[in-house]
Amino acid sequence: MSNFWDDSLSGFWSAWIIVLTLGSIAFAFWILYANRKTDKVPDADGNVETTGHAADEIEEYDNPLPRWWFQLYVATVIFGLGYLLLYPGLGNFTGLLGWTQEGQWEQEVARAEERFTPIFAQYQEIPIPELARDAEAMQVAERIYQNNCAVCHGANARGGYGFPDLTNDDWLYGGEPEQIMTSLVRGRNGLMPSFQTLGENNIENVTQHVLSLSGLEHDTERAELGASVYASVCAACHAPDGTGNTALGAPNLTNDIWLYQAPGQSVADSVRQTLRNGRNGHMPAQEAYIGEERVHLVAAYVYSLRFRD
Repeated sequence: MSNFWDDSLSGFWSAWIIVLTLGSIAFAFWILYANRKTDKVPDADGNVETTGHAADEIEEYDNPLPRWWFQLYVATVIFGLGYLLLYPGLGNFTGLLGWTQEGQWEQEVARAEERFTPIFAQYQEIPIPELARDAEAMQVAERIYQNNCAVCHGANARGGYGFPDLTNDDWLYGGEPEQIMTSLVRGRNGLMPSFQTLGENNIENVTQHVLSLSGLEHDTERAELGASVYASVCAACHAPDGTGNTALGAPNLTNDIWLYQAPGQSVADSVRQTLRNGRNGHMPAQEAYIGEERVHLVAAYVYSLRFRD
């Protein structure tokens, strides 16, 4: 294809759009041009015949279009044809300027990168614990967080159903700078299998045992029965004492923080649902989306949340 044509549409549809667009402009122009004058001549008193149309006793006179209105329309047609000549709008014709929305976006991104990359590079040289206490840097980092992370973790970083609260000290994969960076750079995939094979009786026993680990109200007898089942099928991930395992992303079951407790749902029902159906959590890797320098800033921002009220 030439520099002014692409092949995004078939030849037929490209031609159809061109003919329809230019034909509509030409037809509308012809209608107005043909009616720009009238053969009616005012009488001696300056009165003009009507067209015969009337509404609410208001009659329509057979006057020509005002000259200024017709000239304005001609100017509009000329502008429109010039626009279609310079920019995309006629089928596969890309316009003489070669403009595309993708190209404009890439130019804007390039300008932004040229402007902000040196700033981000400067922050990247600062260790995360130190950067987390830089108020100016955290203002920049918060904007990045709001644009890329808040949709899941919330504008206040307190999370939601299935999305961890970043303001407390409960970290699935660890809250040290290196661990936060790994979460952002590589993403995380959390999986807990369904344990329906245990049967409803054992699921209830394990539920009561899990409740007891957090000091919540529970059935003591069932909790004791569930302890042995927990030790055989749950302790490998969540640890024998229920404190979890950051290497696996297995939650701490002793601090009364429940990632999958829906609003209005009891802790017991949430645990039962988890045991019956399992859980599958995914956090996408962010480096490919926002770049290494911004990841460093966001990691510092997340790390800084522990120092805030």
